[in-house]
Amino acid sequence: MTERALTLARAGDEDAFRELTESYRHELQLHCYRIVGSTQDAEDLVQETLLAAWRGLDQFTEQASIRTWLYRIATNRSLDALRASARRPQRPEPMSEPPTPSRMAEPIWLEPYPDVLIEGIADEAPGPEARYEHKEATALAFVAGLQHLPPQQRAVLVLRDVLSFRSAEVAEILETSEAAVNSLLRRSRAALETRLPAVGRDRAPLPNSRREREVVGQFANAIEDGDVGAIVSLLTDDAWLTMPPQPYEYQGGAAIGQFLHDRAARRGAPLRIVPTRANGQPAFGCYFPCPQTDVARPYGLLVLTLAGSRIAQITFFADSSVFPRFGLPRIVPSQRG
Repeated sequence: MTERALTLARAGDEDAFRELTESYRHELQLHCYRIVGSTQDAEDLVQETLLAAWRGLDQFTEQASIRTWLYRIATNRSLDALRASARRPQRPEPMSEPPTPSRMAEPIWLEPYPDVLIEGIADEAPGPEARYEHKEATALAFVAGLQHLPPQQRAVLVLRDVLSFRSAEVAEILETSEAAVNSLLRRSRAALETRLPAVGRDRAPLPNSRREREVVGQFANAIEDGDVGAIVSLLTDDAWLTMPPQPYEYQGGAAIGQFLHDRAARRGAPLRIVPTRANGQPAFGCYFPCPQTDVARPYGLLVLTLAGSRIAQITFFADSSVFPRFGLPRIVPSQRG
């Protein structure tokens, strides 16, 4: 931050304000996403944050950095959004007679996050007090786990263990005491650890590595062939299939296979898929072939969590409105070329 840019921005220079804030846009959006779980809401919240910062620039005292000040606004805007429960329905529409699930989870509202929005900040090393690496803190399992925490715990854990803000800074951001921050942090850490994958699981292969390409390629072929047995053969023994916000969750090859067979029978035709990436993980836009036509239309987005050379989790999002953010086409041919 330059003093000249700050002076000009306070005098109403919009270009100077952008100079002060633009470099933080992507990391602020990812921050909001971690707290609210919605890509669309995160985009809106960053816009609200920057507008509030522009209007309140005279209140910036320079006792903290411009980055910390922006995080204060973004965090509190995100918490306000979570309190406004009317922003989205409380319960998802039930699925049509799914097979008996392995368990019924508490519904959470979660969207996938495009990798293109992560690339600009992926190389930044976390601070010395961070407990989670950037990749881990962007993964679906982590963000999903956050959505089960109360809003204040969610914010404290992200600010301390992901962004490495000090407890005193977090207390100032949330307008509370340092003791309250430390108490919230202890509870949030304990709760989150119960929801993250078990320690000791094989690490996912590097993005776009040969190992990743092999398992993802095999999965893609199995999907487009409609070969449920081949899909099941790629799973870890304790793999999960989840479909937020639906509460139905399936674990293990038998349960997942039964569910996939049921859905395939209802669709009547294999899906077409287009590769993409979400939350630092391999993903696919899924398309449903339309009867009596030569095109397939958006059906949902599927994200894979890999462990070694196997698939540890399949997460399916039925909302195809996210396709434009992933650069996915509106339609694809119904048959492979």
